[in-house]
Amino acid sequence: MSGDELKPWTVLDRRTLLDAGPFVRVHAETIETPDGQRVENYYQVEQGDFVQMFVEDTDGRVLMLRQYKHGPRRVTQTFPAGGIDPGEAPLAAAKRELLEETGYVAEEWTALGSYVVQANQRGCVCHLFQARNARKVAEPDSGDLEEMRLELLTRADLIAAAAEGDYALLPVIALLGAVLLPELRDNLARSAARPAP
Repeated sequence: MSGDELKPWTVLDRRTLLDAGPFVRVHAETIETPDGQRVENYYQVEQGDFVQMFVEDTDGRVLMLRQYKHGPRRVTQTFPAGGIDPGEAPLAAAKRELLEETGYVAEEWTALGSYVVQANQRGCVCHLFQARNARKVAEPDSGDLEEMRLELLTRADLIAAAAEGDYALLPVIALLGAVLLPELRDNLARSAARPAP
């Protein structure tokens, strides 16, 4: 069966069960599949979309943050990342978050696409970017609850950190793999540059 023969489901009804916006909303949808099956209470979780960036400084070192994340309940290494404000474009959010979390700016940006985090419940959309030739212009000032420490790592250090169990977040692994596989990175950038269907 080719992808052209597959059809999306139809949403017949949507009820909000929990509204703790802007952080999380839970909805129950009634959906109908293309073959006519009707499913009640197909739950959808709505969270804020975010950006995540693989950023290299002028010496080719990668900016990483070591910080506690409450989801996995541990200290982990992460890429600079953060939420998108209402009405803010993903690239603008990436530039703002980079400056706030690290004190760095970068002029060379490549979009690597936007991806839904949860296959069936949606969750949120993660917008991935790569930035090069970043330079420090200020002290970090994230204003978040999170304490974080900036670490400048080589690509070899990033691979070694995997053996140490330093990564706890799936989007970090996805971006790490995407950038460290040049052919995949280039194809993601090509796909991201195409106009939306």
